[in-house]
Amino acid sequence: MKNKAHYHQLIEVLKSQIAEERIITQEAKRLAYGTDASFYRLIPEAVLRLNSLEEVVFAIKSCEKLSLPFTFRAAGTSLSGQAVSDSVLITLTDDWRKHQILDEGEKIRLQPGVIGADANKYLAPFQRKIGPDPASINTCKIGGIAANNASGMCCGTAQNSYQTVDNMKVVFADGYILDTSDKKSVETFKQHRSDIVNGLQTLRNETLANQALHERIKYKYRLKNTTGYSLNALVDYEDPIDILKHLFIGSEGTLGFIAEITYNTVIEHTHKASALLVFSDIEQASQAVTRLKQSPVAAVEMMDGRAMRSVADKAGMPDFIKSLDLEAAALLIESHASHHKALQHQCGQVMEMLKDFKIIESVPFTSDANTVSTLWGIRKGMFPAVGAVREVGTTVIIEDVAFPIENLANGIRDLQQLFDKYQYQEAIIFGHALEGNLHFVFTQGFEQPEEIERYGAFMDEVADLVAVKYQGSLKAEHGTGRNMAPYVELEWGKEGYALMQKIKALFDPNGLLNPGVIINDDPKAHLNNLKLMPAADDLVDRCIECGFCEPVCPSRTLTLSPRQRIVLYRELQHRRKQGALDSADELNKVFEYQGLDTCAATGLCADRCPVGINTGDLVKKLRSAKYEKFTPIALWTSEHFAATTAMTRSALKLNKVATNILGEKSVKSIVDGTRKLTRGKTPVWLAEMPLSNGYPLAKAAGDLPQREKKVVYMPSCASRSMGQQSDAADQRPLTEVTLSILNKAGYEVVLPDELNQQCCGMPYDSKGMNDIAKDKAHQLEEVLWKATQYGQYPVLMDTSPCAKRSLELFSKPLKVYEPTGFVSQYLLEHLSITPKQETVMLHVTCSSRRMGLTNAMTNLAKACVNTVIVPEHIECCGWAGDKGFTTPELNAAAVHPLKEQVPEGCTRGFSDSRTCEIGLSHHSGITYQSILYLVDEVSRPR
Repeated sequence: MKNKAHYHQLIEVLKSQIAEERIITQEAKRLAYGTDASFYRLIPEAVLRLNSLEEVVFAIKSCEKLSLPFTFRAAGTSLSGQAVSDSVLITLTDDWRKHQILDEGEKIRLQPGVIGADANKYLAPFQRKIGPDPASINTCKIGGIAANNASGMCCGTAQNSYQTVDNMKVVFADGYILDTSDKKSVETFKQHRSDIVNGLQTLRNETLANQALHERIKYKYRLKNTTGYSLNALVDYEDPIDILKHLFIGSEGTLGFIAEITYNTVIEHTHKASALLVFSDIEQASQAVTRLKQSPVAAVEMMDGRAMRSVADKAGMPDFIKSLDLEAAALLIESHASHHKALQHQCGQVMEMLKDFKIIESVPFTSDANTVSTLWGIRKGMFPAVGAVREVGTTVIIEDVAFPIENLANGIRDLQQLFDKYQYQEAIIFGHALEGNLHFVFTQGFEQPEEIERYGAFMDEVADLVAVKYQGSLKAEHGTGRNMAPYVELEWGKEGYALMQKIKALFDPNGLLNPGVIINDDPKAHLNNLKLMPAADDLVDRCIECGFCEPVCPSRTLTLSPRQRIVLYRELQHRRKQGALDSADELNKVFEYQGLDTCAATGLCADRCPVGINTGDLVKKLRSAKYEKFTPIALWTSEHFAATTAMTRSALKLNKVATNILGEKSVKSIVDGTRKLTRGKTPVWLAEMPLSNGYPLAKAAGDLPQREKKVVYMPSCASRSMGQQSDAADQRPLTEVTLSILNKAGYEVVLPDELNQQCCGMPYDSKGMNDIAKDKAHQLEEVLWKATQYGQYPVLMDTSPCAKRSLELFSKPLKVYEPTGFVSQYLLEHLSITPKQETVMLHVTCSSRRMGLTNAMTNLAKACVNTVIVPEHIECCGWAGDKGFTTPELNAAAVHPLKEQVPEGCTRGFSDSRTCEIGLSHHSGITYQSILYLVDEVSRPR
């Protein structure tokens, strides 16, 4: 029974050293923040978002004094229930992202908040990478990678965290810190914590003296194995500090907190080739894997016939996949080398070793980037393929086992028989065949007792099959968690399990560190606290709560991520259906701000989502009801858009006059005071407010000479209304700059009819006013169709959000471009560029990212100046139309890391959205303008 008084006491203690807004006690946010990718649901009593080692130590000591359990969480992509808690959940802020390259890239020191893919990005210039390569590497963090001993497709057992860890800084259950890279820290530890040092030595001696257990440990780690603790540490290492480091790998936060880890890195080969080979059955494919074990391959992924069938209808798949029967099995093979000739030789070797096998279909070895991407897309698409077609209300479960490779085919056949026995007809099998490591994916509901009984009986048989019959691993790389904790003793035997209990007791004598994970005496623990997935809305019902969306969400540090929005909305709908209306109303009040008001609705989440969910679509749908009362006003503005933009220009002029007369401080005080009185319903005032755009665009365009090359220029409503901020070095409005570049390149500029009445519909779309938004877009399409002489001329839109929306909605064959694409495709060949010796910042807007223009925009900027900095961890600025004015905290949160990344001497930045540039300027301390300003500055007619 929880002692609620102790939790209240803990919160009061924590407030003395931790900012109150980072101590989450609100029920709704505890539910949202407490959710991870597993199929377990525990709601923590408190969620702590800590930003320093000192805070972590303080929190640990405070919990220990009150005997309150605590659990550490990194990215929450864990699948086995090791990162959920019904007590205190400790998470990390973005302040835990520091890294240090050591020994010319041979080593890298990382804080636990670094995303795995970012670590590889830092190592790329040295042609190195970290060893672990989990499928979630674009989302999961180093803390989780190390704590779960995550591996992946190419990692195997030779390059995982256990094999590549060099040093680490850890915090024990009582708050004691050990830095294994610091000799003084190690010596002090040996003196002050001789209990742990001597205890480890004793456990090693006992293990070595127990011949049967010693041999069992050596046998078990021939395979990938993350079931239980890393007992191999006790036989592989003699020094207690080395044993300790390796025990912490894969300990899932049950022995302490990994505050820092140094990895020995591995080579990242520049030359790679992949092939897809299809065999008639599992037996043939498994025999081929055995042969390939001795060949120069980096990865061999096996996929059974059902797995291939699950992706047969996906775009870009080879035609032959549709004709394969369910007996077929495929191997996706990749080979790496340091140069092209060696790679060719290796690929030849691989095929020579397989010459005795009948390959019924294939995509031969290739290094073509598009083909390779398609091939790996087959493999990576399998887990989401099952998730996308599952019945609403069920969850997707991915299990993770390893068979001795000589028993791979038999193990697969037996698993398939269990699928049939327990009626998991949708189940598929794929995995890292070289290691005998297989994932099987199936869907499962937990709402009815009989469903839970079916799952329990199935898992009992799976455990017996893998751990007993074939002496394999029940968890090869996903970690034990709660999911396999009841089966650890079955796999390891009484002596192995007793050894693990001793390890747990040595490091955590009070049992406060992540209780119930790895060591759990409840034989039904894996059937408790199961996550329900109630239907909420067709737009998001396919969400599997994996969290892959989170790194790109601009509101994730302010309120909620897309995953968390869906969790709360599911709960809200569930309460409504259960008739708990008072509770639902209370949650709805929270959700209105957390879920709706602070969502940028950019859709970046859809690009990261395995099943393609755009949470912004749900938000805009829900906003439509909220803003319905404003529809008459919105309709008037859309029908009188020229008047609307004229009023905007007038307001900007008035702001300038007021600022000149009263001064910035007085104007800010008046505007902010009004905003306070209206409870945030009026806009905020910023010093970077643009001036009014008074440039006579129509006259200037008409004065340009008639030419053979023609372009239809469609300036956005923002650039038609807004000039630059008052302290910008170049005061020309964007419309003037655009005309200047087009003129230099020898283009005649055509403006659409009734220009000031035109809008792509974005302002209405963001409020969920779909009909008005579509009407405006259709109106614009008709005008542009006419202006382009029915598609003959290209259309330049000077801001990327407008171009993206138009490309998505227009049905006529119009060639619509944003600045980067148009300059690169149409203008550069007609311009002479003289690059400047300057360092500039570059913000790639979310719309440009979604259009795949990140590299193109970066390359264009690099053609203009010698140094271009694209700041890390800012995928979207969070300005989101007008939210920078109405919900400025979203913009502030989204670009929080920006200012510190502006190097000394850098005075300006560039982007391609006029409104985004207001917020970027405000929070960076430098002036942001359209990238067209930079192109115009460094170019002249060729």
